[in-house]
Amino acid sequence: MATARRWATTSTVVVASNGSCLLVDPALTPAELDGLAATVAVRGWRVSAVLSTHPHWDHLLVPAPLTGVAHVASAAAVRAARDGRTALVAEAAASGTGAEAHLRVPDALPTAVAEDGPAVPAWPAVRLVEHRAHAPGHLTVVVPAARALLVGDMLSDREVPLLDLDAADPLGDYAEALALLVPLLRDADVVVPGHGAVATAAEARARLVADLRYLDRLAAGRPGTDPRLIDPWVRAEHDRQAARSDPPDGPPAGPAPRSGS
Repeated sequence: MATARRWATTSTVVVASNGSCLLVDPALTPAELDGLAATVAVRGWRVSAVLSTHPHWDHLLVPAPLTGVAHVASAAAVRAARDGRTALVAEAAASGTGAEAHLRVPDALPTAVAEDGPAVPAWPAVRLVEHRAHAPGHLTVVVPAARALLVGDMLSDREVPLLDLDAADPLGDYAEALALLVPLLRDADVVVPGHGAVATAAEARARLVADLRYLDRLAAGRPGTDPRLIDPWVRAEHDRQAARSDPPDGPPAGPAPRSGS
């Protein structure tokens, strides 16, 4: 796993015994993306697929040396990325990271479904759990052999739950997704969020409890006291969520674009 300097954005490489690897949410700047691809190559690993956990621009990036590799996401995420491509490119450009040139709309995962979730090409040992928290078609990646969960933009030590405000029931969707994670945490030793520090199972459970508490306070309209709100961007997102208890009209309204600050 690697962590980008900006927003503590994580990239994860899942490596099989034969050296084939699955690259999950590579990020973030062109230099970091190229460095990630170079490190994989130096170690003799072969990227068989790039997987995006959800359709936000900072999770739809592909290193230039890997543009010919399969890039996949859930069908719902692919639809959202296609529909919002212009806005995604604009958000990436506004971030000042230079990552917009590496933004790719992925292909949908195969419609064939394995016993516990859709299959990733050449990766039958990886399970995918889809939910609607944070963004359409958000995936949790389960790696049973490593006792690891890659949870995308959830269970962060830096960010409170960031809702998909364009959904019919943002709070309900997020609470449902947290409930899906509870049994998965029982079989995990390592939990990797999309932004922030890797967690042990115990730390991840504590974050889940904190996230449920945050959702309860948000639903009740009580002021936020979560320590993660000390970050100005996270606080602004909380204020926006607190002001939007009903689904909005107009274009999608997920988390505000991350700025270059």
